[in-house]
Amino acid sequence: MRYREIVLPFGVFSAVLGVLLTRFLVPRPIGMADNGDGWRILCRLGARELDRPTETFVRFSYGPAPACESEYISSQSWIDEIAGELGRSLGSSAILNLVVLGVLGCLLVAGGIAAIVTCLRLSVRNSVVATIALLLVVADSAFFGYFASVLSESAAFAGMILLAGGLLLMHRTGPWRYAGAAVTVLGAMIGINAKSQTLLLLPVFALALLFVRPPGSRGPAGWALPLAVLAVVGTGTALVQGAGDSANEEYREANMYHVVFNGIVDGKHDTAGDLAALGLPPEFANYVGTDWWSDNAAWHDPAYSRYRDKISRRNVAQYYLEHPGRVVEVLHRSAQETLSARVPNLGSFGEHAGQPPLAKEYRVPVLSGITGRIAPLGLFALLPIWLLIGWAGLRAFRNRTGRRDVGVVVLMFLLFATGQFLVSGLAEGIENVKHQQLTLFPTLLAAAFAALSFLPRRLDEPPAAAKREPAATTVSG
Repeated sequence: MRYREIVLPFGVFSAVLGVLLTRFLVPRPIGMADNGDGWRILCRLGARELDRPTETFVRFSYGPAPACESEYISSQSWIDEIAGELGRSLGSSAILNLVVLGVLGCLLVAGGIAAIVTCLRLSVRNSVVATIALLLVVADSAFFGYFASVLSESAAFAGMILLAGGLLLMHRTGPWRYAGAAVTVLGAMIGINAKSQTLLLLPVFALALLFVRPPGSRGPAGWALPLAVLAVVGTGTALVQGAGDSANEEYREANMYHVVFNGIVDGKHDTAGDLAALGLPPEFANYVGTDWWSDNAAWHDPAYSRYRDKISRRNVAQYYLEHPGRVVEVLHRSAQETLSARVPNLGSFGEHAGQPPLAKEYRVPVLSGITGRIAPLGLFALLPIWLLIGWAGLRAFRNRTGRRDVGVVVLMFLLFATGQFLVSGLAEGIENVKHQQLTLFPTLLAAAFAALSFLPRRLDEPPAAAKREPAATTVSG
């Protein structure tokens, strides 16, 4: 391996890590407050959560408590356990210290970005451009706080960055390709198993692996490593998901309740007509805007048991099929929530940081600031963005530019983002700005890769397509 290929990844890793740690800790640590879901991971760690929900401030330290039963599955718990062990080895008495967790998140992301920039094979100047572009996504104020939180979005974001780096490495030859396989497995296991919604990443990841072939590879040998990676990730995911509530069945009825009384019957349209179409009585209009945990939720009504079968995926799907206009309206609102980016009810600072309750940090507001300004346009903004990303991804995938590897990554994230958008938009009725973070992050990541696909390779690095062409021979007469 050339000297440059050794120095570049370590140089990028060190620079990115320094920027992220400064972003995280200076002038004070930042994170993302818990919306009340954190107990599902914390209780399995044997950590305590007091006075939940705790949206107002970030709690950077969680003490010990008896472990409780939770069927919730998230790869975030793996990262939390490592952070807990590291914290205790450093003298912390906490079961989970979010400062240690945030540093660990920065390490994972820095490693992923270093792999990505190395594989893009750009000039020094363009490598700096690529690093900044990726940092603008992961360090954006809408996303960065999750790395110091008890929420599972952190694992999803870190997993996607590592997965992108691993797939790009697998397009290389020699030891880099096998290193890429290891990084891909790590990123896929973390990203796919972050939460039930990220399971959608598995089929598009499998599709992406079909096109991971290094220059000049032909025959079965070219498929061996991608198939081995898919087998490891598929088997590992099946084992992980089989150990608990893989489909989030615990909240199935609650999710459908929110879709009905917050999404479909929202009090802004034909309430009586929508209730009738769903097979619900007119008096259930009293529960519009309530959530499953409200004191006046519909399930407290003695009549609820007679209509419980209407609060179901099948009934909601039937409503959508019969009301395509309302589907578009729901998705338009979801697009507005997606582009809003910033979760309104979660603070960014610790209780003793000198900030008011629910205060948010805006140290890197570039991308979320732009999407926030165009959020009122909803689908009229999101769909053109996706179309542009898709065009750029297909252009790179055609391989004439020597950027097929980047095209694969662009299209993988774009497909995941659109699938996640539909699931969150149509099958979840509350906290949609937070739930659509898993749409916006891969969308912006795909946009960054799409833009980077236009940068030329280094002059000393011919395109992959050129490598496969046989050398021309000259015959002298």
